[in-house]
Amino acid sequence: MSALTAAEVADLRAAFPYFASQPQPGTLAPAYLDSAATSQRPTAVLDAERQFLEHHNAAVHRGTSGAVGEATLAFEGARAAVARFVGAATPEQIVWAENATDAINIVALGIGEANAGLGVTGSERFTLGAGDEILVTEAEHHANLIPWQRLAAKTGATLTFIPVNEHGTWSLDDARAAINDRTRIFAFGHVSNVTGFVAPVAELVALARAVGAVTVLDACQSVPHIPVDFATLGVDFAAFSGHKMLGPNGIGVLYGRADMLAALPPSRTGGSAITRVTMQNAEFMPAPMRFEPGTQPVSQVVGLGAAVEFLETVGMERAAAREHELVERLVAGILETPGLRLLGPQGTTQRVALAAVSVENLHAHDVGQYLDEQGVLVRVGHHCAQPLHRAFGIASSTRASVHLTTTEDEVDRFLDALRGAQRYFGVEVSA
Repeated sequence: MSALTAAEVADLRAAFPYFASQPQPGTLAPAYLDSAATSQRPTAVLDAERQFLEHHNAAVHRGTSGAVGEATLAFEGARAAVARFVGAATPEQIVWAENATDAINIVALGIGEANAGLGVTGSERFTLGAGDEILVTEAEHHANLIPWQRLAAKTGATLTFIPVNEHGTWSLDDARAAINDRTRIFAFGHVSNVTGFVAPVAELVALARAVGAVTVLDACQSVPHIPVDFATLGVDFAAFSGHKMLGPNGIGVLYGRADMLAALPPSRTGGSAITRVTMQNAEFMPAPMRFEPGTQPVSQVVGLGAAVEFLETVGMERAAAREHELVERLVAGILETPGLRLLGPQGTTQRVALAAVSVENLHAHDVGQYLDEQGVLVRVGHHCAQPLHRAFGIASSTRASVHLTTTEDEVDRFLDALRGAQRYFGVEVSA
């Protein structure tokens, strides 16, 4: 599949108000290289949300009016679009959450409920206790680490992890050594938000399934950038967020295999998620509705559906090929510059969408301030991955991330600005 051409990227950028309005006369257009944190949104997404609010706003799944019916159709239509986009067999495998962090917590807290005697039919598969292990990796985002720390503390299970090597990556052999008959849950990222490292998901799922372990995939950095089919990968649960894939804030997605969602008890309860309530107990609706209590973020869901349609029109394979070209340019420029330490794979065959660097003898916050003055927008800090940075022996790094709207010029401006920071601060670099 051929990559998007420069002309096509220019046309795409015109569909984004953020890019179309720049540059202003006499000013330097910002080079936006922070899509791994949050992506810009095309007019189609902004219009979908605005038009819904202006013309179709109503409470979904409540009442019998025509307005409610129209709103519900839009709401559930977006669920069907997202299901198609990630390879779910049915829309009911898609659960709306506040964000990806919330989606992972729905699973972790639900397993906690199952172990507190509040399970449903099939919840016994989530039983945890002393001697059982919850496995993660040292490279995880805090959102896919802290919920499992707390679940281990609640249940008496032991949290274990796959350590990273000097590049912050790990291998299938490392996973084989860590997974054993005591492993009950294996939670890991599809693509690292620091190194861009792509995990071999299908092979890891097979290892976990062989010992009866539940798999939970953090797909925040994969779904926006590469074609993803959760059914083919075989994961039990997966989480991703709307705002990293051209969609609105405040909406995340939990994907689950149908049997796993059916066995997972709800951890947050209230109206619209139930079938029968007495003063003593409640009975809950089937998935996904039992995980969606209260008033829903309807316009955000509609906006996410529009984002999916936009990405499908572009074509994820062509977008991924384009981004790979940009990452190759980014990595090559980093590796050829003395004093820059590339975190993660020292190439691009196992890397998606981003590159983080440590600048020798220079704090990442100083780098970030200098880059900002040059109009280059990146992320600096520990990127919600302190254990991984600790393994690198550093407190923070500077991350540039690309998306389908990124240009070669923006990548070059980042590289030039890194070299400019070295000169500006007068840092000495190793030969």
